[in-house]
Amino acid sequence: MTVPVYDIHTHVVPKGWPDLAAECGGTGWPWLRVDSERSAMLMVGEHEWRPIQSACWDAPTRLSDMDADGVDVQVVSPTPIFFSYDRPADQAVKVARVFNDLVLEVAAGGGARLIPFCQVPLQDPQAACAELDRCLAAGHAGVEIGNHVGDRDLDDPGVVEFLKHCAEVGAPVFVHPWDMPDSPRLGRWMARWLTGMPAETHLSLLAMILGGVFDEVPETLRICFAHGGGSFPYWLGRADNAWHRRGDIVRGRSAYPPSHYIGRFYVDSVVFEEPALRLLVSVVGEDRVVVGSDYPYPLGERPAGQVVRKSSFLTGEQRTKLLTTNAERFLGR
Repeated sequence: MTVPVYDIHTHVVPKGWPDLAAECGGTGWPWLRVDSERSAMLMVGEHEWRPIQSACWDAPTRLSDMDADGVDVQVVSPTPIFFSYDRPADQAVKVARVFNDLVLEVAAGGGARLIPFCQVPLQDPQAACAELDRCLAAGHAGVEIGNHVGDRDLDDPGVVEFLKHCAEVGAPVFVHPWDMPDSPRLGRWMARWLTGMPAETHLSLLAMILGGVFDEVPETLRICFAHGGGSFPYWLGRADNAWHRRGDIVRGRSAYPPSHYIGRFYVDSVVFEEPALRLLVSVVGEDRVVVGSDYPYPLGERPAGQVVRKSSFLTGEQRTKLLTTNAERFLGR
């Protein structure tokens, strides 16, 4: 029997949205400069932020690429530039509603093959819970959040309140790094993406562990970290060593060493090479890795799931877990 293949890490940008300054208040909002039927430029003010193609908004294009890659189902999540965590909460609520409704429209073009995830105004926990509930009722299957809100990481009490609500209502959470640090040293070679994103994810996983979040939230919370968990899997031993040898500083609110919490979270497979995937499966476990591609952006994996399909160390049963079973468990299917 052929099993469906899931890609749980993809992004969407609708082709158009209302004037956000008029709709939400404030200034400096993203807007889309449409250059042709197949290409556009995502703008912030007069700054060209990222060129995008029709795969970002056109369901038939996505479905065609999925067929070419052998992917049956995609989870489609917002592009992090729209999170708006740095804005007043009332503005973030309004922009979340705009894009969440538009994401539903994009996903509807793919039928059951495109699973929409929403965004929430994470700087306001009560508003975030309310928007999540609205979206779940409207057809979203889960939520994508950024890995921090300003200087508040995932162990912030407000974020923990939201995560508890996700566990209560059964909403899977996909954590994506965003708003990476910048400096002249990081301004070359896309270094913010090549080093900053892995570091940001590593830091936020440590925050959930050492900040006591996994001790506080129910084990029913289904949470997945993008980009293979960043640099965390490679340095788990270092974190354990520090927890034991410098517990006076490192332990924080955690009841156990970091390795104890393996099994409490998922990671995606966007690590590109077999040795990296072998390490990832060895550290976080064969039941906690799901296929993700970062489609349709150029730093993602194409064909989606290629490293999982080609890695020689995986047994047939393990490959099925990574391609199908683990994603179904994460999504609550």
